[in-house]
Amino acid sequence: MRKPFVAGNWKMNKTVDQASVLVQELLPGLQAVPEVEKVLCPPFTSLMVLSAQLAETGVGLGAQNLHWEASGAYTGEVSPSMVKEFCNYVIIGHSERRAYFAETDETVNKKLKAALAAGLTPIVCIGESLEEYEAGQTSEVVKRQVLQGFKEIDNAIASQIVVAYEPIWAIGTGKAATSEGANAVHRDFIRPVLASLFGSAIAQSIRILYGGSVTAANAAEYFKTSDIDGALVGGASLKPDFLKIVEAARP
Repeated sequence: MRKPFVAGNWKMNKTVDQASVLVQELLPGLQAVPEVEKVLCPPFTSLMVLSAQLAETGVGLGAQNLHWEASGAYTGEVSPSMVKEFCNYVIIGHSERRAYFAETDETVNKKLKAALAAGLTPIVCIGESLEEYEAGQTSEVVKRQVLQGFKEIDNAIASQIVVAYEPIWAIGTGKAATSEGANAVHRDFIRPVLASLFGSAIAQSIRILYGGSVTAANAAEYFKTSDIDGALVGGASLKPDFLKIVEAARP
């Protein structure tokens, strides 16, 4: 049985003070759902304060990105060990990183290896664009992203990875994929590719989240399906309604 997993990606929102206030508001409700693994991913600037605030609460903290090198002349970047000082999780390869900052399957693979080596739990994002979706290329795109992004990952640590399927055409648009459609991508495209890389048992243990206009109103429909193991939530994670999404993931 895969433990449900819900992560909130706050993106470039909230000052440190605002982030701390939001955690205070969310924390009692998050702690009331121990059956679900919960992670908050604020901007880098809030990680130190929220790390102390979330210590021993059962709620995880994640960064939204990292660099694959341990140190060096990479102005503006943050290394895996720097993330690990405050976090146990990290988002890798979000579609906004791919679209706006030229991330590729190759850099995702480098970051994934670095995150795993640092003992972080990576939340690796994959998903097709609107053009690819309309052209019927969903299967081709997500299979390529998994095969290239997860290349040369050791079976012994592969089960630590969390996958987030986020169709780009559904992120922040209000055009959420149907629960049946998203589940089919998880079941028929993503998990079989994971099985080809790591074997069936490991593929069955890896949690695959859905992301893209997940709200308190539609979350339960996704979580009822066979292969959607939780959600990576954007805008709705900045509101008290996030608690309803976490509650909906309760098995």
